[in-house]
Amino acid sequence: MILIGLPGSGKSTTGRRLAAMLQVAFADSDELIEHDAGRSVRQIFADEGEPAFRALEADTLAAALRDFDGVLALGGGALDDDTTRERIIASGVPVVRLEATLGVLAARVGDAKTRPLLAGDPSARLAELADRREATYAAAATLTVQTDGRTPGQVASVIAAKLLEKEKITS
Repeated sequence: MILIGLPGSGKSTTGRRLAAMLQVAFADSDELIEHDAGRSVRQIFADEGEPAFRALEADTLAAALRDFDGVLALGGGALDDDTTRERIIASGVPVVRLEATLGVLAARVGDAKTRPLLAGDPSARLAELADRREATYAAAATLTVQTDGRTPGQVASVIAAKLLEKEKITS
């Protein structure tokens, strides 16, 4: 299963809880990239820029789609890469979109010091990203869950219940 959404939507936190609930492995794509690259996402952005990071991300996600079986939280911009998005959609893996209002996202990311794409004005950058990524997220998602007013555990429970319901319908 893959979790997608804007920064602050709760992909990593919810993903960990969901994986525990489903008794499967959890991985965060940014952590996989950091492991493969031997440095932080922030450092990759600073040293080489976003295009180099996105190339690393595409390679890491191709390997994860092939080798990983569990809950995978994607970085917010992973689906901006056409090849990555097409691979994910073609994989048949459930893709869960986590949504939250911009005000909630801004509160969750705070000053966003560890998020290079939100540098400067996190609220304005979130609004730009939301506009730019809406169609991409909508095209990839097989399920959308609203996270406003819910704890990560509650969101994980909603996802698990909806997936179970969907599984019953298709079997």
